[in-house]
Amino acid sequence: MFIAFEGVDGAGKSTQVRLLAEHLEGQGREVLLCREPGGTELGEELRRILLVTGGEMDPEVEVLLFMAARAQLCNKVIRPALEAGKVVISDRFLWSSVVYQGIVGGLGVEEVLSIGRVATRGLLPDLTVLVDLDPEDSHSGLDEDDRMESRGLDFQRRVREGFLSLAEEFSDNFALIDGGGSVEQVHGRVIEALPQVQS
Repeated sequence: MFIAFEGVDGAGKSTQVRLLAEHLEGQGREVLLCREPGGTELGEELRRILLVTGGEMDPEVEVLLFMAARAQLCNKVIRPALEAGKVVISDRFLWSSVVYQGIVGGLGVEEVLSIGRVATRGLLPDLTVLVDLDPEDSHSGLDEDDRMESRGLDFQRRVREGFLSLAEEFSDNFALIDGGGSVEQVHGRVIEALPQVQS
């Protein structure tokens, strides 16, 4: 099974990814964790260019660099793990590009999905867990040195609206999780939303 976590920057996705992995491993499942961009040598270098390098970058450039990292991750890491029977949990995947470059960046949802289908060869998560949190509550944990996270509160609000619109439009693929409360409370909501990985 392939599960991706999405949400605004600072919503606690990475923590929930780790907790879910520990939960599933406790049930005897083999779990592979990955993050986007990254997860391969090329992907980590592209991550540095995308998130650390200063200066503005057009949405077209961003989406193509993200997709290059994603293609490498799918081919070298995710597909082999799924074929080996592992549960793959990714901290972000294609929906991030749809929101950041497609909706907020103005490239268009279908345009980004079209590029994404090429990059992933049609691979999509079996389930996308959207950890929803008001950017007002998540903003304090943002990294000002991260090019994406440093774009400000209004940007993060538009990102949240984008994710919520996708969760509504593609509701069969999304589990909408309230990201408020303690880490343990959010983890409990994630577990409740994933009955298909409990067996």
